[in-house]
Amino acid sequence: MLRALLLVQLVCASLVGYAIARWLHAGFITGLFGGAIALVLVRLAISANNFRMSARASSITPVEHRIGARAALVLFGEEFAASMRFSSWTMARAVPHLRVQPNSITPPVLLVHGYGCNSGYWAHLTPLLDAAHISHATLDLVPVTASIDAYVPLVEEGVRALLAATGARQVVIVAHSMGGLVARAWMREHGSARVARVITLGTPHHGTSLASFGLGENALQMRRDGAWLRDLAASEDAAIRALITSIYTHHDNIVAPQTSSELEGARNIAFGGVGHVALAANARILAAVIRELQAGAA
Repeated sequence: MLRALLLVQLVCASLVGYAIARWLHAGFITGLFGGAIALVLVRLAISANNFRMSARASSITPVEHRIGARAALVLFGEEFAASMRFSSWTMARAVPHLRVQPNSITPPVLLVHGYGCNSGYWAHLTPLLDAAHISHATLDLVPVTASIDAYVPLVEEGVRALLAATGARQVVIVAHSMGGLVARAWMREHGSARVARVITLGTPHHGTSLASFGLGENALQMRRDGAWLRDLAASEDAAIRALITSIYTHHDNIVAPQTSSELEGARNIAFGGVGHVALAANARILAAVIRELQAGAA
């Protein structure tokens, strides 16, 4: 599906480039450059619109996480670059994998992506896990618009395969966005005995206002404080919440209000100056994830 969307973008950019070359009587290179610029401008507009819509439902940013104009430009640039890189390169080439690191002292990690993504979203984190000698596996949540509960068997399959391959008794689940809700739904059905920790990145634990614009049953389930989210929360006790670390950003451009990522009873770690997609590319966030994994092992 992602490759088809990329093909559509390429065709549209080519048509724009052809029109520029013909109407302006310009050369092939000029038309090609013009088509590429048009495509980038459209993607920029989409990214800017996400920030605009999230700002309308934004929670109050704490003083320590407020940023100035320069940092805001860096935030937007990093988020746009991450979105382009993931959607146009890493996710388009992604294949789920399982890597076993011998003699690892850290529980193996199952990486669960979010809405509209795939295993390629973790392209920046997996090399760090390899460098830290941490066994890990990725998976793809399909179909894209299914119910969150429909992904539970995929997580169960991933957990079983990872434990069998490593000989470990427990896994750590690192999940982005909707993936954090998938992990919680999996624990609701299968319990937490095989879980050492769940680390969520930018997960809308209480829903997001932007879910109203999404497609699929999973988007419906992520609407602000909906029935599905309330039922999920009611199924959890203090012991389950104590297993969860929620890492989030007060400048999330998809989860709004941003404090929706704060989960009662969990360990909540807040950042500022980072966008939603960039959570798995930002050096500060990735370092925090590695610290959490190593601290859990200790």
